[in-house]
Amino acid sequence: MKDIDAIAALQDPVRRRLYEYVAAQGREVGRNEAAEAVGVARTLAAHHLDKLAEAGLLDSGSRRLTGRSGPGAGRPAKVYTRARAERSVSLPARDYRTVAELLAEAAEQAGLDAGLCAVARRRGEALRGSAVPCAGLEEAVDVLAARGYEPYVADGGAAAPVVRMRNCPFHAVAEGFPPLVCGMNLALLEGLLGADAPVRARMDARPGECCVVVEAAGL
Repeated sequence: MKDIDAIAALQDPVRRRLYEYVAAQGREVGRNEAAEAVGVARTLAAHHLDKLAEAGLLDSGSRRLTGRSGPGAGRPAKVYTRARAERSVSLPARDYRTVAELLAEAAEQAGLDAGLCAVARRRGEALRGSAVPCAGLEEAVDVLAARGYEPYVADGGAAAPVVRMRNCPFHAVAEGFPPLVCGMNLALLEGLLGADAPVRARMDARPGECCVVVEAAGL
């Protein structure tokens, strides 16, 4: 019932907008910033942010937002980030995660990586359907967002920009079977984006993010 209570905390529209804003930043967010982003008073934002933290949907801490330390630096401010714990509700109760983990373990032990990737690539192509391959990074962002990857364009520094993803839809199973599931994920996205697309997916694992990035083809 804890997951139901946590998800119910998002029923309030202001609280939901605050959660969505904090989750989309991928970093710590202070009360003033969150309040300004969703257009509410700071006191109201603080109330809802704390409720989200109590529900386990946000993690909270404190730090000085001025970037200074020592006398005159001001008091530490409360900051929030999205909690890493997953929340899900199924009525009646279902346990698809255990099934996925058992299948992943069997596939790994049987050395079925190549077969799984082939199936995943075909599934990606089927999900794309009759749509033409992605025309560029902007379109790739829309495609990935629709699949729950929470993509964002990252500055590549000296290199060209790439699309990174804050969420892995297969995170729970990928933690236990990273080579198998991350390879499957890459193949799925290759099929979804299209073999002839001017963009390509490749592995570039970073802590707290999806293991795949999308970049312009030919880089």
